[in-house]
Amino acid sequence: MKQAVRIHHLGQVDFLTTWQAMQDFTVKRDAQTADEIWLVEHPPVYTLGQASRPQHVLNAGQIPLVQTDRGGQVTYHGPGQVVAYVLIDLRRAGLFVKSLVTALESAVIDTLSETGIKGGCRKPSAPGVYVPFEGDLAKIAALGIKVKQGCTYHGVALNVDVDLTPFEGIDPCGYPGLRTVNMWQMGSNVSFAEVSLLFCRQIVQHCGLRVE
Repeated sequence: MKQAVRIHHLGQVDFLTTWQAMQDFTVKRDAQTADEIWLVEHPPVYTLGQASRPQHVLNAGQIPLVQTDRGGQVTYHGPGQVVAYVLIDLRRAGLFVKSLVTALESAVIDTLSETGIKGGCRKPSAPGVYVPFEGDLAKIAALGIKVKQGCTYHGVALNVDVDLTPFEGIDPCGYPGLRTVNMWQMGSNVSFAEVSLLFCRQIVQHCGLRVE
């Protein structure tokens, strides 16, 4: 039987507050706690994963820089980007870390396809989702998770109509010169709210869950 998941649309919330809430939720949960997906936007913030290196922050300017406990390297969050935080008991859901990452990437790819953006793909050893853009592959979604006591938090961020300028202040995900794009730049005019709903549905489906 599929495990139940609760969906929370939290609107625009501060990153540090949300990170602390995810940690608290994970520490306090037990075997009976339902899994949750939190859909949010953040005010502008750069977040660094555990593998981040200082040289990949080129010019943070006035944007806050936060060292986190997630996997991966440096990325940017801001308005117009839907972030899905996935708080899942891996064992209970029958998932491994690698299969969860694959499921989240697949959810992005299928969301893009549903909104008219074809060609979404993965890169070996570079988690996230990429799309063909001006003769190269550009990143449209970044991914990083943390596992504690067999449960996950953090998640995946999809660029809907986010301002891409702040990505110029970093080497996105530790790759100098990596292009980033958003869905509107790729020709999609689907609203942020609709993308959020489609994205959530795809995550639930690909993770083998059911909405409580």
